[in-house]
Amino acid sequence: MNATARKPRRIHWLNVSTVISAAILIGAEVFGAAFASSWAIATLLELGSTVARVLDVVLMLCGLLVMVRFVRNAQRIEPFTE
Repeated sequence: MNATARKPRRIHWLNVSTVISAAILIGAEVFGAAFASSWAIATLLELGSTVARVLDVVLMLCGLLVMVRFVRNAQRIEPFTE
């Protein structure tokens, strides 16, 4: 038998569901805050509709970056596989 053979990895569904649940909750907060911030900044500075949409996209991409970093860090703490 091959000495370097590995056992198949098992998925820890409890950890996966915990991280997904937290990501949904935090994602709603992050994207809601990003959208509200872009609306508030655009309205306060009277930037116009086009600049407001660009600001929406920029802040949503920042929110996406936050979510990716959150899931990666959470996966390190709560490993998905054995």
